[in-house]
Amino acid sequence: MVLDLKISRSWCILFLGGWLALSHGADNPGAIIKIDIGTIDHAVSTALTENDVLRKMAEEATKKKPNSKLIKGISGVKVKDIHPPVITLTLSPGTGLFMAVLVQMTIAGKSFLGGNLEIKVAANLTANNRLSQTALGIPKFSSENCHVSLISVKTNLPSSVLPKVLNKFLDSTLQKVLPGLLCPAVNAVLGLVNAKLTTMTSEISLGTAGTLRYALLNPPTTSETFIQLDLKTILHQKEGDELDLPTDQPPLTSLPPKKEAATQLILSANFLSTELRIMQASFSLDIRDNMVLGLLPLVTSMLGALIPEISRALPPSQPLVIELREAKPPLVTITPEASFAHFFSTAEFLVSPLDSAPESLFILDVHSDLKARFAVRGEKLCISLALDSLSKMALASSSIGTFDELPLKGILANVIHVAYVPSINEALQGGIPLPNLLGIKYRQAEISKSENALVLNVPAAET
Repeated sequence: MVLDLKISRSWCILFLGGWLALSHGADNPGAIIKIDIGTIDHAVSTALTENDVLRKMAEEATKKKPNSKLIKGISGVKVKDIHPPVITLTLSPGTGLFMAVLVQMTIAGKSFLGGNLEIKVAANLTANNRLSQTALGIPKFSSENCHVSLISVKTNLPSSVLPKVLNKFLDSTLQKVLPGLLCPAVNAVLGLVNAKLTTMTSEISLGTAGTLRYALLNPPTTSETFIQLDLKTILHQKEGDELDLPTDQPPLTSLPPKKEAATQLILSANFLSTELRIMQASFSLDIRDNMVLGLLPLVTSMLGALIPEISRALPPSQPLVIELREAKPPLVTITPEASFAHFFSTAEFLVSPLDSAPESLFILDVHSDLKARFAVRGEKLCISLALDSLSKMALASSSIGTFDELPLKGILANVIHVAYVPSINEALQGGIPLPNLLGIKYRQAEISKSENALVLNVPAAET
């Protein structure tokens, strides 16, 4: 019974440890974006300018409706001369966004006294806008507590009647009319900004490899200086299987500080590893003689010259094929000093006579360390690799007996350098689509490296 109890406890610990590891990996963000207030300000200003929101809302509010008078004592009301709004945005920690808008416009119509009436109004519109998460993992702003306060009112009424009429107008009419006229503009602007947030979760094709989609992993958080979105990076293979982030790599722990006046995108090494994994089928390559300039002739006599002890087992002067395949998913590691893509491959050497099927000679297990360089082109992250070293090469199996494989290291490194790595880089040319969010332009990003992460700082002025 004691033994059984120990075994049960051991299994329980193993199961719990594995569950915790899987849960921990599932909760790790593939990417984190810290949105600067300047980026949000630009998105709001663009929405107002491109859609002329205030004018449209004002025109809608002043339309004549059955059994209602918009402003008592004034007929034929219309809004004109709307000045470009002056918008001030501040972040509300734990809530979202506080918006203050200075509105200046002229309300015109026919006065009950006769003649044309013009009222130049300056008002301050304020609204708290809560940032939340929808069921589809989309960030969303919603307006709360919209308030309009008058700053100044000027009319073209004669000075003799101005005090009495203006006081009555302010008390009974304008204070009630303006919120209904202007507050819908806040919801309209937020709707346009939310549309720019919705695009983030669109499914993006990765060609023949599969698809990528970004979604919120956790509800958004707001600090005094930025809004943080923890993103789940959902990668689906072409046949539909979703790839989880690796659980054997360190997650994002300590995040780099955000630069001022810049939106920061942090891509985890785990996400980049999974991106290479989804493209793993594209990395297979068969190397044949005369296929790439700079290689030694790939024939059996070359092997015999390098490893004399197997020369008797080799057919003379037969063409060779080296089949390179990925044995397990590539792994990306990033430190502040360097970044690498580690490829775990098999290199199978086969005799390939012209008149018969290829015959396997031996298989090598190869671990290649490829130095990774990153750039942004076409709003995508592009990766280019260059061979740094072969950190491991070992004989996995052989049909011609055991031998010392070390003399093959030079030729294999040359094959990987001049043929295999360029083939991988060609497969990576499409790049990794970056989150399409608030119209952010990543092409001006400054790229740096942090522990387990790649960091893109995008100047807010460029968004």
